[in-house]
Amino acid sequence: MEVTLLGTGAPAGLPRPDCPCAACATALGPDARAATALLVDGALLLDLTPGAAFAAARAGHSLGGVRQVLLSHPHDGPPVEVPAGLPQPVRVPDGRELTLLTGHRVRAVAMDAGGTGYAVTGPDGRRLLYLPPGGAPAGLETASAESYDMVLADVVGRPDALGRLRAVGSVGPTTDVLAVHLDHDVPPGGELRRRLAAAGARAVPDGTTLVVGAYEDVPDVPRRTLVLGGARSGKSVEAERRLESFPDVLYVATGGTRGGDTEWAVRVAAHRERRPGSWRTSETTDLVPVLAADGPPVLIDCLSLWLTDVMDEVGAWDDAEWAGGGEKALRERVRELTEAVRCARRTVVAVSNEVGSGIVPATASGRRYRDELGRLNAAFAAECEQVLLIVAGQAVVLRG
Repeated sequence: MEVTLLGTGAPAGLPRPDCPCAACATALGPDARAATALLVDGALLLDLTPGAAFAAARAGHSLGGVRQVLLSHPHDGPPVEVPAGLPQPVRVPDGRELTLLTGHRVRAVAMDAGGTGYAVTGPDGRRLLYLPPGGAPAGLETASAESYDMVLADVVGRPDALGRLRAVGSVGPTTDVLAVHLDHDVPPGGELRRRLAAAGARAVPDGTTLVVGAYEDVPDVPRRTLVLGGARSGKSVEAERRLESFPDVLYVATGGTRGGDTEWAVRVAAHRERRPGSWRTSETTDLVPVLAADGPPVLIDCLSLWLTDVMDEVGAWDDAEWAGGGEKALRERVRELTEAVRCARRTVVAVSNEVGSGIVPATASGRRYRDELGRLNAAFAAECEQVLLIVAGQAVVLRG
């Protein structure tokens, strides 16, 4: 089964007409995208984009063989012109299945928001799933555990849709996940590619033709990632974003509850509200057993508070205790942690503060903490496939 993406953008396209934002200003050339539309084996058209016939011609195809046009979502604004010779577009009721004379079978999939998804099985038995903008499948508890060969979805706008599909086995390690309905939420180019790769997805330019079931370009999700940044830089948001398309994430909070600290309680509540409801939370600084265990992806937030706890335990704030064995004990704890990261089999995303670039602390204990956190970050980063530095909400890739 062969799929040509006549468009890969949001319904309004990218750049949006008359939009002054930075993402639209840089969405040029291959990063400019028409509204999403898919041509399947020249016989099935999923959604329409303005100028569909010209888009197909530019991709080396014709719409002359199209036998069915299906719409996945309401089209706002002026009606899209249907090219001459095409059948009238329709939306299929949820659950209904169509069989085309070409041998393609199409089943309408119910969504949790407005729109209809389409599961297409080709004559060769390959399967693809196409989801509308802003939609995720509903009722997945009854879904088949068989993986789709290709999924085309609003990965940026609804990353949780991938999490749901992964939870029931509909998206597996060899599923080619393509981001469509791309809007100006994320700057195009490198930033978009990085975010999609973290979800195990990719984007392709308009006019690209793909063979369903060919997996050569499926990105590998980094197994170990360290996210660094200063205060309020957006490092926790970035770390959470990297795992929001995966179900059953274990969130390890190393800061504890801090009874009576109202400001801390507000920060903890804000973090919890941001996280998907399916994630589990563990409040602990005992990270080695967590990393040694098999299980779902783990997010550690953060290493800075882990270090504070360990330095408390070894007496690092007292010069005599530090010199009498505290420093050696801390080095051993850091070594145990980095060894656990090296051997970890589960996906790990860890957050840490970058404090060495600011004002020199006025106290000896502050300088000791700064130095030890720098050493910890360097040792942890050495065991990670990807390391990011978050500055003003923007991710700078240091490794990977």
